[in-house]
Amino acid sequence: MWYTSDAEDKVRRAGRGKEHRPGPQVQVGLLVDPGGFPLEVHLFPGNKGEVRTILPVLKGYRERTGTEGMVVVADAAMLSADNLDALEGAGFGFIVGSKQTKAADDLAAHFAQHGDYFPDGATVEASRRMGRGKDAKTRRVVWHYSFKRHKRDDHAINKQIERAGKIASGDLEMRNARFLKVDGAEMGLNQALIDRARRLAGLKGYVTSLSVEQMPALEVVGAYHQLYEVERSFRMAKSDLRARPIFHHLEDSIEAHLTTVFAALAVSRHLEAAAGVSIKRLVTTLRQVRSAVIEVGGGSLTVPPAVPPGAQAILDALAANGY
Repeated sequence: MWYTSDAEDKVRRAGRGKEHRPGPQVQVGLLVDPGGFPLEVHLFPGNKGEVRTILPVLKGYRERTGTEGMVVVADAAMLSADNLDALEGAGFGFIVGSKQTKAADDLAAHFAQHGDYFPDGATVEASRRMGRGKDAKTRRVVWHYSFKRHKRDDHAINKQIERAGKIASGDLEMRNARFLKVDGAEMGLNQALIDRARRLAGLKGYVTSLSVEQMPALEVVGAYHQLYEVERSFRMAKSDLRARPIFHHLEDSIEAHLTTVFAALAVSRHLEAAAGVSIKRLVTTLRQVRSAVIEVGGGSLTVPPAVPPGAQAILDALAANGY
């Protein structure tokens, strides 16, 4: 979360933000359930990395609630041997997204035996040695193929080839491009890299500490897809609920601001579940449903609201859930 001030203190510290904004910031840890409903919010100094914040949050929640068997689902940014060892050492399971390029090595036996063919929706079990020296561990990796993802990957590859080609021909200024090959003064397309990308299109990998008996491959894939709801809660907090920028300076005021946003997020997710629509749609649709009180000659007249069909459907859904 970022600020409009350049002043630092023990909480507002310059750090590495995903948006690369200069100046002080704070780190906010939001713990949510698989459906995205918020459970806890925590405040950390802005120069403290994500990995150093996640374990204290998880341990604290486990101690307060007695919840066991917690599984952390995260994107590829968490994928380092040290991070995964720390999670496992603290008694937490994990499912972490893997970079697509790792499939070339993980699935070498599959490619040698079956070529590039994968049925739509297929999963392939693999393993990967992670870590250094005697501390290295063999991790389970689940690879999932989707034809829909393949089409999306192919579209992205075609755009990247087009961009690299324009740079090589001089139609675009020199800049980094995925498939651009530079050999001295000569530029062209890196065909080997293009062929590799085509081969891996449609594949998505998941590294997990859970055994096949604990969670079959398709359940691993499904659990990771729940990460979308987690990320949506963060987007709601940042945009719909305007958690940032933060204009407060004292730590207590910052925590009060985050607590207000956290409570609003909980109410929003609860209303979304009851109404069956996003909080943005719920607010914009119901905002037009207004009544009026007209004062005339010492008396008053109440004008009932005109409720359009879309708003009525939301109100009916809320009523069915006790509102």
